[in-house]
Amino acid sequence: MEIWPGKAYPLGTTYDGSGVNVAVFSEVATAVELCLIDDDPTGAPGALLETRIALPEVDGFVWHGYLPGLQPGQRYGFRVHGPFDPSAGHRCDPSKLLLDPYAKAIEGQVANDPASFSYDFADPTRRNATDSLGKTMLSVVVNPYFDWGHDRPPGRGYHESVIYEAHVKGLTMTHPGLPEGIRGTYAALAHPVMIDHYQALGVTAIELMPVHQFVQDTSLQSRGMTNYWGYNTIGFLAPHNGYAKGQRGQQVTEFKAMVKALHAADIEVILDVVYNHTAEGNEFGPTICFRGLDNANYYRLVDSAKEHYYDTTGTGNSLLMRSPHVLQLIMDSLRYWVTEMHVDGFRFDLAATLARQFHEVDKLSAFFDLIQQDPVISQVKLIAEPWDVGDGGYQVGNFPPLWTEWNGKYRDTVRDFWRGEPATLGEFASRITGSSDLYEHSSRKPIASINFVTAHDGFTMRDLVSYNEKHNEANGEGGRDGESHNRSWNCGAEGPTEDPAILALRVQQQRNLLTTLLLSQGVPMISHGDEFGRSQQGNNNVYCQDNELSWVDWDLADWQRDLLAFTAVVTKLRHGHPVFRRRRFFAGSADHGGESALGDILWLQASGEPMGSEQWSNWEARTVGVFLNGGAIPEPNARGRRIVDDDFLIVFNADDETHSFTLPSVAVAETWVPVIDTAVGSLDPAERAAGSLLDVAPRSVVVLRSPRSPENGATSATPATAG
Repeated sequence: MEIWPGKAYPLGTTYDGSGVNVAVFSEVATAVELCLIDDDPTGAPGALLETRIALPEVDGFVWHGYLPGLQPGQRYGFRVHGPFDPSAGHRCDPSKLLLDPYAKAIEGQVANDPASFSYDFADPTRRNATDSLGKTMLSVVVNPYFDWGHDRPPGRGYHESVIYEAHVKGLTMTHPGLPEGIRGTYAALAHPVMIDHYQALGVTAIELMPVHQFVQDTSLQSRGMTNYWGYNTIGFLAPHNGYAKGQRGQQVTEFKAMVKALHAADIEVILDVVYNHTAEGNEFGPTICFRGLDNANYYRLVDSAKEHYYDTTGTGNSLLMRSPHVLQLIMDSLRYWVTEMHVDGFRFDLAATLARQFHEVDKLSAFFDLIQQDPVISQVKLIAEPWDVGDGGYQVGNFPPLWTEWNGKYRDTVRDFWRGEPATLGEFASRITGSSDLYEHSSRKPIASINFVTAHDGFTMRDLVSYNEKHNEANGEGGRDGESHNRSWNCGAEGPTEDPAILALRVQQQRNLLTTLLLSQGVPMISHGDEFGRSQQGNNNVYCQDNELSWVDWDLADWQRDLLAFTAVVTKLRHGHPVFRRRRFFAGSADHGGESALGDILWLQASGEPMGSEQWSNWEARTVGVFLNGGAIPEPNARGRRIVDDDFLIVFNADDETHSFTLPSVAVAETWVPVIDTAVGSLDPAERAAGSLLDVAPRSVVVLRSPRSPENGATSATPATAG
C-alpha cells in the first residue's frame, strides 16, 4: 500500500476525508510497523489477514506516515522493533501486536492466552515470541463527524448539582421499561425511561464509572469472572466497546448520542477516569500497548531494579507522571473527551498518584500545573479521589483550589453518627456544614466537598444498615478482598430478616442517611439504586460480579417505591432552597450583610438554647438542632440580587430514645411547619409555635420550615414523609 511521509501531529490516526495520517510515539524503537488487519477470506472463520507497512518518518521520536485512500472502520495495530532488556526497562517485542495509545475506538478483548505475554510461563526469564494477532485487541480508524445539532453543556454550578454515580450496564440491565436489545448500553442510559427517572429523582449530573476502553483481566477470566467495574483502562480516548450495540467505531457515535440526549434533558455527564495506571499490570502482565511501545517512558520503574514496576495504585503499575509524553497523553485525552465527546467533567480515580511527579504527593506537580493553565480542562468539573495506596497517599483537603474532592471524612463521620458511635457530634456538625476545616484554608468553598455516604466501592446504603460484616464469598478470594472496617450497623440482625421492627429501622436509617446527604452543604453524590434501597447481599466489592448481584434490580417492593418518592422530595427541597446549597461557608455571626442579628447559623440543644462547649464535648451527645437563617445568605444570585430564603430548623437525633425539642424563637415568623420527618408515615403539616415542644423519635431527622413572605423569593417543596 502506498504511504506518504505524513505528519508527527496529531498523534494517533486522523481521517481527513481522503486518507489517514498515522503517528505514534516511541523513543526506544528502532523501527515501527503499521499493521492493517482485515478478515482473511481464504482462511477459517475469524481468520485475519495482516498487512505490515513500515512508518517512513520519525520526528521527535514520533513515527508517522500518511495512507491515501484509507477509510474509517479499518482495524490496525503496531509492531515495534527495539531492545528487549527488562533489566534496563525496555520490553520491545515485535511478536506482539500493539494498540494505538490514541485509538478512538478499539475492537475485541484480550484473550486468556500465553500469546499475549512476552515471557514464557514455564520460565519467566525466557522471552515468548508467539504472535499475539487474533488474541489481542485491535485499534479502529474512526470518522470524527457527528451531528451535534444545538447541543450545549448544561453548565450547572457545583452548588446547583446533585451527582448520580452510575454504571452503564449495571443501572440499565434489568429495567423492564427498556427494550431488551439495548439494555446495558450507552443507548439505554439515555433512553427516555431512564431520563424520566433522573429528572424525577432530581439529579443534575450522571457520573459514569469507567467508560474508557478497559481490559478483561486474564486472572479473572481464569476464574470465570469479568472486570465489571472497569478500573483497568487501556484506551484513554476510546469508549468501552462492551457498552455499545455496534462495533468498528460505532461505540463513538453511540456515546455521543447518549451525551446529546442527556444534555437535551439538562443533565451533565461526568466520567470516572483512570489515568494512574493501565491494564498491563506488573512485569507478569500482558503486552498490549504501552509496555511494548516504550516501557520506560510510560511507566514508573524501580530505580534499582528496572525489571520491576513502582506501584502506588495496587494494580501492578503506575504511569510515569514526570514523563512529558504521559502528561501529553493525559491532557490530549481530557481535551478530546470535552471538545469531541462533549462531556462536562471528570472524577479522577486514585488522584494522589497523578500528583506523584517523583515520590511524594505534590500539589505543585506538573500535572496540576497543566490542568490549571489549560483553557479547556480548567473550565469543566474536576473531582479528585484524593488518595492512593502509596506512602502519604491520603490527601483529603489538600488538592489545589481548582479541584473538588470526594470527601472520605464526610462518609466516615456520617456513618459513625448514625450508627450511634460516641464523640461524633462535633465532627458531624463540621461535615454537614461543608467541612470548612478541610477546605477554607486554601480559599476553597463548601462546593469543594463532594459529599457521599456510599459509592460503588463498599456497601450499598441498604447493606450499610443490614450487615456488620462484608460477605464477599462469591468473589472467590476467601474474604481477603474489600474493606473490612465498614462503619456499618445491621440494626439487630445480620442480613435478611423477617423481624418487622428491624426492617422498619433499616428503612428509617436509609431515610436518615439520604436526608443528611441531600441537605448538607457541599455537593451530594448518590450511588445508583440507593434512592430505593438496592442490595448486593452484603458484598462490598462487586468489581468482578457482572450479574444480578451487582446490577440494579428494578422490581421494587412497596417500601422501595416509598423510599424513592421520599428521596425525590428531599432532593426537591434542596433544589428549591438556596439555604441548603450555599456557595460560601457559614460565618456563625451577625457579620453577614443580612437583616438578622442572629448570624447565618445557630446550633441548638434540646432546650432550644444555643449549644455550649459543655454540650459539644459531651461524649454521649447524639442530638442537635441547627437553625439555618434564610435571610443571611451572603452571595447574590446570577443577576446580582440578594438571595432571601425561608428559615429552616433541622433536628438530628441519632440516640435510641425520643427527645423533646423546644422549638426556638429565632425565625422571622416564629412559627414552624414540619416538612420532613424520617420516622413517621404521615406528616402532620400543622404549624407549631415557637416555644412549643416537638417530640423527635429515636434515630430520626425532622426538618421544619419557617416561611418568609413570597415577595422575598422564598419557595417551598412538598413535605417528605416516611411513606
